[in-house]
Amino acid sequence: MRTIQRVETVLSINQYDAESDKEPLGKCCMPGSFLPLFKLPKRERFPSMHDVGHVKNMGSIDSDESSDFLDMVILAQWEDRAARGLFRYDVTACETKVLPGEYGFIAQLNEGRHLKKRPTEFRIDQVLQEFDPAKFNFTKAAKEELLFCVEVGGVQHGEFCHAANVSIGTNAVIINVSPIEYGHVLLVPKITEHIPQRIDVSSLQLALNMAIEANNPFFRLGYNSLGAFATINHLHFQAYYLAVPFPVERAPSVPLLTRKSNNGVKILQLVDYPVRGLVFESAESMHQLAVLVTNCCSILQEKNIPFNLLIADCGKLVYLFPQWYAERQASGKVDKELLDTQVNPAVWEISGHIVLKRKEDYERASEDYAWRLLAEVSLDEDAFEELKRMCLGECLHGSMICNVPAEDLDVPIHSKVSAPEKCSLEVEI
Repeated sequence: MRTIQRVETVLSINQYDAESDKEPLGKCCMPGSFLPLFKLPKRERFPSMHDVGHVKNMGSIDSDESSDFLDMVILAQWEDRAARGLFRYDVTACETKVLPGEYGFIAQLNEGRHLKKRPTEFRIDQVLQEFDPAKFNFTKAAKEELLFCVEVGGVQHGEFCHAANVSIGTNAVIINVSPIEYGHVLLVPKITEHIPQRIDVSSLQLALNMAIEANNPFFRLGYNSLGAFATINHLHFQAYYLAVPFPVERAPSVPLLTRKSNNGVKILQLVDYPVRGLVFESAESMHQLAVLVTNCCSILQEKNIPFNLLIADCGKLVYLFPQWYAERQASGKVDKELLDTQVNPAVWEISGHIVLKRKEDYERASEDYAWRLLAEVSLDEDAFEELKRMCLGECLHGSMICNVPAEDLDVPIHSKVSAPEKCSLEVEI
């Protein structure tokens, strides 16, 4: 059994204090508790420009009928937790730079995330694993780390209440105490139900709904499967603000499948990017987007292929990256110079925001280095083509992924589209 013995993890500060008497989230999120609550409209479709822009405030924060009310609530609550000293370091003090080059890869020096590692022994060769209550999970975080709970339905516009009765299966938004960027939070669907890290339609639709309601293109959500550098086996998404485009958002793509119907979802493939991936795009049917992406993820989960997801453009774009870096690392196939940087390429690194832990690596960082690192993440061309056929073949036959007859699909599969061999073996790390 291959394992990673020491990996970064998301830990509450209180996990280091054996004498801590802080109330854990698992206890305070039980039905009957009164906690901050944000209510989201239940959506099947992306809102039009006319629909977005009206919110109602149930608490003391003045919404001013702003279309970014959820945005305001997240940042106000996050700033409050920063003022209380709940973060392990000040992420706003971390050096960040855009690397020269075509794509604008972003490098951050974050030495704080390199401190106080906690040993874990998740199997890297098994994407789906049973939930283990003995290991750290988000119900063990402190109550103070909760920003608010999230409910979907029963409202036409977003509503926030500072104290509301928690219902069964509440969704929690909590701080990441080891943040990568400003406003770094975790969305934990049905936190007390102990769901392992496994994508399903309802959880992905919740994440998309949150992206829509935030209404900020610089607010992206990410997901890492086990084996793709998720280190907590408790269903969660990450999200934060970065006020520049991610390099992957600059990358070109070619269409693979599209729907003729007005509520369809386009499926594209990234090109000229070091990590091979699929792109799902919809400006209309949020539910269909969630179904398509989830069913592709289900294939990966069933085939035991680690993957990462990036939700961008206020929920309208979802990037899917199958990856094998951890497997290659465990098999001794990754260059030692790359391993020495101790960068675990999860969703943010794959998207082009590379968090470096050593100053010397930060000072030497270049687009060639970023390309070389991410090329180690990507499936090779043959493996990706096989995976693509599994996913898109279902669409063509109107089967598992979407109930669409083949005649409604007007763009055929493009095969053998490769990312260029851009990395240089001479790059110093």
